[in-house]
Amino acid sequence: MPTGRAARAVRAVSNGGPASTAVPGRRPSAAQVRAAGGLWAAASAILAAGAVAAGAVPQAELLRAAHTARLAGLHRAEGAALAVVRHLRATRDPQGAHRAHRADELVTSLRELLLVTHRLKAADPDPELIGGVPHNHRADGPLRLYGVCREPVVGPGGAGGVVTHLVDDAGRWYTLRDVGPGGPARARRAGTAHVAVRSFLSDHERLSRGGLVVTGGVVAPDGRLLAERGVRATFAAGRPWADAVPATAAPDLLGSGHAPALTGCDVRIVAADGDEVLVHVLTGDAPGPTVRLAPAHRHPALAHTANLRRLGACPGLEVRVLGRVDPRRVTTLRPLAVGPVHGATTTLRLPQEWQERADLGYDLLADAHFPAGAHCPPPPRVTAADACPVDSPLRRIRDLVELAVTGGRRAAAEPAGDGDRAGHVAALRRGGFATGADLFGALGAVAARRPRDAFGRPARDDQDQYAAQWLATAVYLTGTEAALARGLWHR
Repeated sequence: MPTGRAARAVRAVSNGGPASTAVPGRRPSAAQVRAAGGLWAAASAILAAGAVAAGAVPQAELLRAAHTARLAGLHRAEGAALAVVRHLRATRDPQGAHRAHRADELVTSLRELLLVTHRLKAADPDPELIGGVPHNHRADGPLRLYGVCREPVVGPGGAGGVVTHLVDDAGRWYTLRDVGPGGPARARRAGTAHVAVRSFLSDHERLSRGGLVVTGGVVAPDGRLLAERGVRATFAAGRPWADAVPATAAPDLLGSGHAPALTGCDVRIVAADGDEVLVHVLTGDAPGPTVRLAPAHRHPALAHTANLRRLGACPGLEVRVLGRVDPRRVTTLRPLAVGPVHGATTTLRLPQEWQERADLGYDLLADAHFPAGAHCPPPPRVTAADACPVDSPLRRIRDLVELAVTGGRRAAAEPAGDGDRAGHVAALRRGGFATGADLFGALGAVAARRPRDAFGRPARDDQDQYAAQWLATAVYLTGTEAALARGLWHR
């Protein structure tokens, strides 16, 4: 495993960062160490081959190793292995959609699998590495929930629907889902469709702007509300959107939340950039960092793109946005809803029945929703600083990490030649990412190395070293992006 700053980055992220509260426990048994070693070997073979070449045989080897891990009680490692196989099959599906997003999911699941098994085969006593079988949770008392927004869902295999996000008084997120076959057309219709929780019947639009009291509530590990026996629900009043959506809600790129938390902030529109919008995050009197708002979905059946174009046509407008940080561009937010900024003179004027929010996938912004008599000036000239957010050098590392997963070791060894690799390393150093530059160069070098014996014949493949180098790079990327996102969005 790489040493120095890279190794420290691996330990920091794998231990959950400075806030980790894991208590050391009993060391893994010999059987668990062997099972972890088998999973590491199978995952390393898939990484070396790449998703395009990881067919039935490598997947079967990984599934066999996952079964052994289950028998040994390694629940977290088994779950990560099954996620890798699931994403491999989705990535290799010739009819599949959202291929780029699936590649990102494959990187995440493979990083998790290699990180957990690397630590387990070293007999790390951290009990979180063992994991447990996830169980649904029944709330001890009534759940008082407040609607926040609706999110259209367009998934693989022609799936479509809606997710209504709710939050409780403690800031924990919950969801009500209605997803099925039908694609974008169904996603559009589902925004106003009925939703049932046992005998309770309402619709997603009303719930997203109101509230819910659930007794005997059953909650899945990812925050989904389940309509199990004994659950009772009644409609309740909502609360002001400004109270439900903090202006500085921090993103969770490491996936450690009760449910996928959304990120909220106040921004000032700078200019349109195609279908995207450049904005300044409001951090007081001084202009904040430049970030991008990009459509959560670009399908014409949904209103995201039209709404962002309308917002981008009014520089100087101040709005509160709520959305999800793009996992591939931490300075890009894919907003799900917008609302007015209290106290701002140039902000949205939404109808009372909208309860201070517009769901960008469903509600269509019109002239009446903008300041009365306001004339939006022509978009100002976009400066180089505005057009190139701070995370752009990190894109080089992410591109290489994803290329290694999809195209395999051979693809990672050939980023258009050593000259280009040196240019990428120099750009990372200029951007202040010295450790990232070291890891980028090392990953390309290890991928290109092919050991040979004294007679010039290919020697034993150093697959373990290549997997360890990729893991160090992927973990560094995740930790650095998470730190950058916290600095941008949590102020």
